Amino acid sequence: MDRLRDYRSIIQRILAEHLENAPPEEDVETVSINDEAGEHYLLLEMGWQPPRRIYNVVFHLRLKEGKIWVEQDWTEYGIARELIEAGIPAESIELSFQPPEMRPYIEWSTPAGGRR
Repeated sequence: MDRLRDYRSIIQRILAEHLENAPPEEDVETVSINDEAGEHYLLLEMGWQPPRRIYNVVFHLRLKEGKIWVEQDWTEYGIARELIEAGIPAESIELSFQPPEMRPYIEWSTPAGGRR
């Protein structure tokens, strides 16, 4: 299987897990967006908590230049850590929400005991 196909599969699995484990909130819906043609993958929260509208991008990943670019990440654990634990090499992940000059200093260690 080619690398990008593996990446898509892992991303889609992680999206499905987050969607399945999203805490239920009245009048707030959690949805996943899988745009394979444009290579964008998002988890969104949408709805109302009167008096305000809820529209949150929980995370946004995209495939670009043979890597996974993390455009946004508001997960507690860190979507990049989840990708690494799923088998994606750290060098194939770009934290595009970080300034380019800071990216070489990112440490990829995970907490003892693994995930959450």
